[in-house]
Amino acid sequence: MRRVNHLATLSRAISGAAAHQRLVQGAALMSTYAASNSQCIASRIAENFRISNPSVARGVTGTVFFSVAASSLDQEVQAKESPPVEKLMPKDVVLYQYEACPFCNKVKAFLDYYNIPYKVVEVNPISKKEIKWSDYKKVPILKVDGEQMVDSSDIVDKLFQRMHPDNSVPDSDEETKWRGWVDNHLVHVLSPNIYRSVSEALESFDYITTHGNFSFTERLVAKYAGATAMYFVSKKLKKRHNITDERAALYGAAETWVDALRGRQYLGGSKPNLADLAVFGVLRPIRYLKSGKDMVEHTHIGEWYSRMENAVGEPCRVEA
Repeated sequence: MRRVNHLATLSRAISGAAAHQRLVQGAALMSTYAASNSQCIASRIAENFRISNPSVARGVTGTVFFSVAASSLDQEVQAKESPPVEKLMPKDVVLYQYEACPFCNKVKAFLDYYNIPYKVVEVNPISKKEIKWSDYKKVPILKVDGEQMVDSSDIVDKLFQRMHPDNSVPDSDEETKWRGWVDNHLVHVLSPNIYRSVSEALESFDYITTHGNFSFTERLVAKYAGATAMYFVSKKLKKRHNITDERAALYGAAETWVDALRGRQYLGGSKPNLADLAVFGVLRPIRYLKSGKDMVEHTHIGEWYSRMENAVGEPCRVEA
């Protein structure tokens, strides 16, 4: 799916049905051209998509490549949410977060999907000096045009209401149910999985300390002491939430979500709704850890996750 990111980014930048139609028609014309110019196109593909093997580049030319590109463009244009009216868009957004926090990533999934630029302040989990100004001592904290917002689900609701003032109820009963499932069930399955073994705990803390706000000394201490501590904490969490087999619980949650889709591209139908964004957001930090790789390999969630990656698009994070 990521192989058409450059084309997908272009399609998002061009608004209107006519522009989209021209892109799809262009892809069809290019497929015809490819049939007689495969060698030239192969070299261009190798250059643009960083494919080192020429035979691989030639293999993705021609009708198949451009048909897939047109199909992916069509899917992405349908899925991506159109930006709200300019005057309704937040102007100054700052997210105080931990990089690996599932709730922080839920907020980021919403911001990315709606193309809302935001600055990030990575909070040191030991000193929390970055949020000393706030009475609220957890993350995420979102400052929107000077207003403090807390609690990931409340943040999403408030932003949605701000951007859709004529829509007094942001979600349906189904959407509400599954958003609650994310907060009350799915997130509790994650920690016992990412800290399931000593090696997985170290892998997780390597990610956390690499992306987090730590000094060199704090990074070393946090990686080894934190991984050891969370390995034992995860066993308590496992017991608290009545989990007997960590991976079975994770796979079960993934399949439960896939079943809820009932064959739809997203829970929201042709485009993601707030429940889709919540599930995607909390899974995003673990996707490329061992637990996340196992989840995709042993369940049917992978196709939906790939669609969500393309629908949400690139991060809208800007430098502070």
